[in-house]
Amino acid sequence: IRTCIMRGGSSKGLYLRSADLPPAGALRDAVLLRLFGSPDARQIDGLGGADVLTSKVAIVGPPSVKGADVDYTFGQVSFATAHVDYKGNCGNISAGVGPFAVDEGLLAAAAGADSRVVAIHNTNTGALLRATVPLSRELAQVEGDLSIAGVPGTGAQIDLDFSATQGSVTGRLLPSGQRREVLRVAGGDGGAEEEIESTLLDAGQATVFVRASDLGLSGAPAKVAESLLHNEALLRRVERIRAAGAVRMGIVDRWEDAEQRSPYTPFVVAVGAPAAGEPWDLSATCVFMQRVHKAYPVTGSVATAAAALLPGTNARARLRQTAADGAALRIGHPSGVMGVHGE
Repeated sequence: IRTCIMRGGSSKGLYLRSADLPPAGALRDAVLLRLFGSPDARQIDGLGGADVLTSKVAIVGPPSVKGADVDYTFGQVSFATAHVDYKGNCGNISAGVGPFAVDEGLLAAAAGADSRVVAIHNTNTGALLRATVPLSRELAQVEGDLSIAGVPGTGAQIDLDFSATQGSVTGRLLPSGQRREVLRVAGGDGGAEEEIESTLLDAGQATVFVRASDLGLSGAPAKVAESLLHNEALLRRVERIRAAGAVRMGIVDRWEDAEQRSPYTPFVVAVGAPAAGEPWDLSATCVFMQRVHKAYPVTGSVATAAAALLPGTNARARLRQTAADGAALRIGHPSGVMGVHGE
């Protein structure tokens, strides 16, 4: 099986041609699990990186819809169980699809062109993404000056347009029709239910936004992430909140099924107002796959930008009041700052 290992944004994954794999189904999943060395926490007998940010796959092939250059299926490969989750997309891995398609000859680059716009049909969500890929000698350019918080060094910049991803998982920007609502969340170890205010939003990726303070957390995102990393009971509470959001969004029928049937989708983002002097507009820490994201997911940034722009959400309520209209939203995350343009 021809295999390309590539970093996309702050994630890394295997990029494979669909023609080299069995059709979608149990056999394909078995092949992918074998390639990654899953299930195994170290993925020692495979190509996985033993981390949720590096246990990802992109399957790329000819387009199946009008207007697309390629089809792209994303899979989050678990190393805890024998499971590949296809319920959402990964924006970081999406950044590598255009360069992979160009370099593998899946589409032609115009002679002498310095860039190529690649229309990518994400089969997980049905959304059409557009990636602008810089070229050098008709191949994807690798070297560049762009730096990404959480990634050492610099590289070529890939611009991604996610404007057509509203409702990509649930079919609606606001799956429940509300900008802010109270979730009823199961208690741990049979304890009493709790109520927690949330915003449920689906743009780029279905996401549950909660206030960091409601989790007993405060400070910069790096501090919030560190607190979560060392508090397994709190992470389990966040998973129960995620599960309640998944039910409300229609992703699963019972909260007890969320971790097994949809461990990747939705994300949970804890938001807070930035302190004076912090160089960002909104503090945000993401939990996905029952772990803390070390940086920030691109699809999660799309949802975060949409929530920050929408009056009445709990993200908007914590947005720095001096955030400039029309400027990039600066999301402070555990590894630094990410800028996202939204309108």
